Amino acid sequence: MIRPHRRRSAASSRERDVARERLQKVLAATGLASRRVAEEWIRLGRLTVNGEPATLGMRVGPADQVRLDGRLVHRRPSAAGAVAFVYHRSSGESLDQPLPNAPEAATVLERLPGRAGRRFIVISPMPRIDGGLELICGDGACAAQLQRRVRHWISVFSVRVIGELAEAQQAGVLGGALDSGERLMVLECRGAGGEGTNRWYTVRARGASGKAIRQLFERQGARVSRVLRIQLGALALGRILSRGHFRALEADEIAALLATDEPEPPARSTPL
Repeated sequence: MIRPHRRRSAASSRERDVARERLQKVLAATGLASRRVAEEWIRLGRLTVNGEPATLGMRVGPADQVRLDGRLVHRRPSAAGAVAFVYHRSSGESLDQPLPNAPEAATVLERLPGRAGRRFIVISPMPRIDGGLELICGDGACAAQLQRRVRHWISVFSVRVIGELAEAQQAGVLGGALDSGERLMVLECRGAGGEGTNRWYTVRARGASGKAIRQLFERQGARVSRVLRIQLGALALGRILSRGHFRALEADEIAALLATDEPEPPARSTPL
């Protein structure tokens, strides 16, 4: 009677061990830092687990409280198995290179969970000079499907220009003509306020890249200082995802993106 009880206890112990992961790995999955940076934080005494200083090699479970400089680290357990992520990129930030003023920091791609894939593909990336929503996929087959469908998605951009556009300039943007002779389907171009000499415009277009949107404005003689993508298909940045952070996509979000095959009937709003 005692022997089976011991076997069950040993099995329960193994199950608990499986649920616990190295602290560096857990932090990397949250997007806060790479494992190397997390190890440095441990050495510097910046991390605690359940109120005690963290140590290298320590394992933590879902119930453990991890704090960085006294602030609770919120973990996203679903991100480890995700295949796609939304990232809020700052203008000038590279996805595969550390920021020049912080060379010790991990790159964005290094911060993504390792189990999400070994090679990450950015779907319709924004030019480095600009920023906003980036869609990153760690599954090659899924990325290939997203790349095919992205030209059918309606995206929304915030464009900052110096000075206010004339009515004829807004009409030119709505015309969608590019240098290549191709024409974008621009559904909307409206003013969105601004301060001083800067004016913001919201643009909705189908299958548009950040480079194409900037070109639309520059062809009208506008001086563009910033282009930010705030929505890509069914995905939107919203107010929750702050700059420099990412979140894993849920299965239903990926399914919605992959279900987009045919473009919707064209519609165009009048410029304000």
